[in-house]
Amino acid sequence: MTEVTVDGLRTRYRVDGDGDPVVLLHGIARTHADWTDQHALLSDRFRVYSVDLPGFGGSDPLPGRYSLQALADFVERFLDAVDVAEPAHLVGNSLGGAVAMRVSVRSPQRVRSLALVNSAGFGKEVTIALRLLAVRGLAALLLRPSRYGARQVERSLYVDQAYVTDERVEYGYRIATRPHAARVMTDLARSLGSLRGVRQAWRDELLAAVAAAKVPTLVVWGDRDLILPATHLEAARTLLPHARFHLFENTGHMPQVERAEEMSELLVDFWGA
Repeated sequence: MTEVTVDGLRTRYRVDGDGDPVVLLHGIARTHADWTDQHALLSDRFRVYSVDLPGFGGSDPLPGRYSLQALADFVERFLDAVDVAEPAHLVGNSLGGAVAMRVSVRSPQRVRSLALVNSAGFGKEVTIALRLLAVRGLAALLLRPSRYGARQVERSLYVDQAYVTDERVEYGYRIATRPHAARVMTDLARSLGSLRGVRQAWRDELLAAVAAAKVPTLVVWGDRDLILPATHLEAARTLLPHARFHLFENTGHMPQVERAEEMSELLVDFWGA
């Protein structure tokens, strides 16, 4: 792990390997650690970056309000800070997928391809835990750090509960205790959604722009995702007809962990490497 300063924000990231740049973006309340396996599997052919988005993991929070555009702007400034000038393969899980799409629309010259892994943006349905953050008064209670809560979060991510290790639970708990963690989560959750689910306005605008740009795109899902349901993959087939698609069986919200080798093989094939 290393750090770089991005617009005055201490930013934690990992980089391995040499070759064409690959940038891995995590989901809400997650960190670069969700991409550990992919670093090991991809870094023999690519220069692989994963970054803690601002306010998550070891990175400082944004000073202002959170939005999808603010996170996309941060990713672009991060690429500048680590001297990635050529177009990169962007891979985003959950929230990270929506951030990657926003970067591709705002600055298409920076994006060689998109890989969207159980990505936000393809439907309004989302786990009730995130929808409840829009209810004032409940957020503070729901986000109160506890090891029990951290374990429940990990349990929701995987079909195979062997991935719910004590190490992952303890790491999740430590991240949740950071003083700004609750503010970042509520700010971002309310920006992107409401009690009814993920807001349609930003989804419609973003996906129309991605479809028009026709950046090479791969969309993958786990068929037993409890956070963003696999029915969103069918929506993606309609909304992004130029994309490639893959559904992992007996897999939850993070195929990059639960189907690590298959995921890396799919990416390498998609990139033609």
